[in-house]
Amino acid sequence: MNKSILDVLGRVHRSPPPVWLMRQAGRYLPEYRAIREKAGGFLDLVFTPELAAEVTLQPVRRFGFDAAILFSDILVVPHALGQTVTFSVGEGPLLEPIEDRVGFERLAGELDHGMLAPIYQTIRLVKQALDPSVTLLGFCGGPWTVATYMIAGRGTADQAPARLFGYRDRVGMDTLIDVLVDASASYLVRQLQAGADAVQIFDTWAGVLAPEEFGRWCIEPTRRIAEHVRRQVPGAKIIGFPRGAGTMIARYVDGAAVDAVSLDWMIDRRFAQDRVQARLPVQGNLDPLALVVGGTALDSAVDVVLEAFAAGPFIFNLGHGIMPETPIPHVEQMLRRVRGC
Repeated sequence: MNKSILDVLGRVHRSPPPVWLMRQAGRYLPEYRAIREKAGGFLDLVFTPELAAEVTLQPVRRFGFDAAILFSDILVVPHALGQTVTFSVGEGPLLEPIEDRVGFERLAGELDHGMLAPIYQTIRLVKQALDPSVTLLGFCGGPWTVATYMIAGRGTADQAPARLFGYRDRVGMDTLIDVLVDASASYLVRQLQAGADAVQIFDTWAGVLAPEEFGRWCIEPTRRIAEHVRRQVPGAKIIGFPRGAGTMIARYVDGAAVDAVSLDWMIDRRFAQDRVQARLPVQGNLDPLALVVGGTALDSAVDVVLEAFAAGPFIFNLGHGIMPETPIPHVEQMLRRVRGC
């Protein structure tokens, strides 16, 4: 049975477009909250395959999405490189900050795949349970985005600590990015070998970079990851998401070697039509807050996205992750609008 999302990644037009949502397994679902309470800590949930598989499958069962995306977190990579990572309720991720090159000495030379083995087992369990028509997506964080958390020790408003690090020590930042390129590529290869059909690289903080650094620490690392992955898994399908890139996304299309580009809700859609979708399939780009509001505002926002992109190879999605306060009926409303039913 054909997987509609893989068709689109192969540049085939599907109508209606396939649909899934970033962070589709999460706090807006009561069944997720029940599992989360049972698991204890967030990383306990991520590293318990039976529970992680269950929450990966929950939104597919409830909504009939065309893809399941692995339930995990981008920060398992620094965790498996030896950096201390914890998740505090109400505060998000907390890491032991890397303030200078001395901090690199705390990192392992390569990724500890033994530590990540439960995640690969989660993929195998989900693969066994999924309908053959549903695509299973793996993912990692873009090296720049992961580096921002590793340096600051937490998320900040504009990830200034990493930007300052990069200006003060460009070679040091290059070194950290190199470590993360190798680790991320290795991690994605293992996900694909475990059963993922395609993978996405989330570069959530790409948009804070100036143009020169965007090429150096977003585009080039993504290209290197894609090339490494395809050497190990020929034909591997890779979606890139350089959130906040604006017009720099045209350079990303030219240089990142991805099969499709996910668009945030801030991009000019006409520009994205002309400079992105004319070259590659696109994914996106509904504002997550429109999904929170619902009603006629949501219908209108969905229609605008479909009018912009549905005539070509396109995967309907949000421009970033679903908000925890999103009402479930609004997700159902969105799906009816996208699917014309």
